[in-house]
Amino acid sequence: MSLNVWLLLSAGIVIAAIVSVRVAHRTGLPSLLVFLGFGLVLGEAGFGIPFDNPVLAQQIGLTALAVILAEGGLTTNWSHVRRAVPLAVVLATVGVAVSIVVVALVVQGLLGLDRTTALILGAVLASTDAAAVFSVLRRLRLPPRLAGVLEAESGFNDAPTVIAVTLLSGASASSATVGTFLLETSVELVIGAAVGLAVGPAGVYALRRVALPTSGLYPLAVLALTFVSYGGAVLLHGSGFLAVYLSALVLGNSRLPHRAATRGFAEGAAWLAQIGLFVMLGLLASPSQMPSAIGPALIAGTVLVLVARPLSVMVSSLLARLLRMSRASWRDQAFLSWAGLRGAIPIVLATIPWASGVGGSEGIFNEVFIIVIVFTLLQGPTLPFAARVLGVAAPGEAHDLTVEAAPLEELKADLLQVKVPPGSRLHGVEVFELRLPAGAQVTLIVREGKSFVPGANTRIRTDDQLLLVTTASCRDQVERRLRAVSRSGKLAGWYGERGLE
Repeated sequence: MSLNVWLLLSAGIVIAAIVSVRVAHRTGLPSLLVFLGFGLVLGEAGFGIPFDNPVLAQQIGLTALAVILAEGGLTTNWSHVRRAVPLAVVLATVGVAVSIVVVALVVQGLLGLDRTTALILGAVLASTDAAAVFSVLRRLRLPPRLAGVLEAESGFNDAPTVIAVTLLSGASASSATVGTFLLETSVELVIGAAVGLAVGPAGVYALRRVALPTSGLYPLAVLALTFVSYGGAVLLHGSGFLAVYLSALVLGNSRLPHRAATRGFAEGAAWLAQIGLFVMLGLLASPSQMPSAIGPALIAGTVLVLVARPLSVMVSSLLARLLRMSRASWRDQAFLSWAGLRGAIPIVLATIPWASGVGGSEGIFNEVFIIVIVFTLLQGPTLPFAARVLGVAAPGEAHDLTVEAAPLEELKADLLQVKVPPGSRLHGVEVFELRLPAGAQVTLIVREGKSFVPGANTRIRTDDQLLLVTTASCRDQVERRLRAVSRSGKLAGWYGERGLE
């Protein structure tokens, strides 16, 4: 086909994928399933477009994952995830190791795999997917710390799993000792972290002092800086994924010029990367070979979801508590166990042993493909129900609204939206009784489809949507106060309620 035909086909796929996002959002399904479906329809079982190059798929996949991780770091609010980082780091290291070992041991016994193949399968399945988790968190309101654990874990655990799969797929994997494996992994993570934490602050310093001729260059510069950290870390034999996430986290939480435009550009780039990645993986899959992989896939997936993931969460939570780093209730642990969504990352990781020529790796790819589809269909739509049953849903939590407004940047202000859920004790409270800090103000209330500017004596009602403007310095205090009043009413401070978790 000519270049023009390819461009037309690609544009049509992107437009169809964008339209399908709306449908997926309404049904609660992660959009990755729709994009994979497009790939399958276009591939050998549908329109017959040939694509069977695992090496190219691996290279494209890792690049797309870097873009997705960059967007995750740029849009992550550090004040929300800061308290969750200790537990997230333990989950991304110790939790990943527990998951790999448990899956490998069980599938080795049940499926008769050799040790290396079983370990590769365990490593491929160990990472939660940033794109899938972020898409769920955008529509599911959770307490900040719980959402922060899921968000940070999905950003951190890609690096260890990529390293593990790469090392296990190497020629010396069968003879490598545990000590050597841990040493190489630790060195790569340290180098990646060092590069990311060097490039991020350096980029902030430069962008604050360099006056670029047009605002459109700032988003490009920020995204380019994240790839500087990725490429630099890889060249130094470090973890590029950890470097890109940390540098993006630093850049995204700094007061840079045109920050809102940068976040919007990064989200658009990440969506394009997701669409291209999932469609490509769907093209790479061979539906004719899938039936033989269904049985092993269901066994491995069940072990992962019902045994390995809960054990990894329990061990990580216990370790974090013993080290006085963090605490997680049994409700939080149960939700974290069920919310460990898998998506594109395990499928991309499955191309690494395939591209390296590891025996049986094409079967691993097929099994992982089925696991992602089946268990995403099972877990994704049920997460809101699980959150309500476990009592961890928080529909009244404030969340960011992205506004293209330069004055907000100049004033170092944030715009928050709060919806008053049924049962919230914000109902009946007058605006002045919120006793917000001096740097915050309720600027608008939307009630029954009509908006108005509230006065000091305006009473808040259930289902109201409040629009607040707050300075960045007092944002955390505002959120704690709203949380306290929602739980204990206007006398929350009298009862000792501070809005903490």
